[in-house]
Amino acid sequence: MKKLLIYLGFLSALFSCKKEDQATIDENIIKQYISDNSLNASRTESGVYYVIADTGIGVNPAINSTVKVYYAGYLTNGNVFDNTTPGSPATFNLGLTIQGWKDGLPKIKEGGKIKLIIPSALGYGSQSYGSIPKNSVLVFDIELLDVL
Repeated sequence: MKKLLIYLGFLSALFSCKKEDQATIDENIIKQYISDNSLNASRTESGVYYVIADTGIGVNPAINSTVKVYYAGYLTNGNVFDNTTPGSPATFNLGLTIQGWKDGLPKIKEGGKIKLIIPSALGYGSQSYGSIPKNSVLVFDIELLDVL
């Protein structure tokens, strides 16, 4: 029994080290991106970095809000993986988005604009998603048009 507990402790330490390693990798990528782009970014407690271009007016979205937005999502190398087109904003429930959006978008109000720089654990993590490779730091430029 003692050997099993030691083995389980070893496995737990091994997996938590890998998770911490990815978090460290992401943090370094984010800091380099911020430096390379001369951004004055703030950080949420969860680890999302953000730059508010316009705070907006009106109401801030809540986790269960339906929001109407224009956005562009891209990797730190500039490759765009998703975006809205002018005249065709996206409308969806904020609660159904990745954690990085849930943590970052409530920082602005209707009419506001924000850049979110999201570590992989608050995006798609160790899973590839469409053209997004696993463990990718994600960048989003978002304009919050309306909170419905």
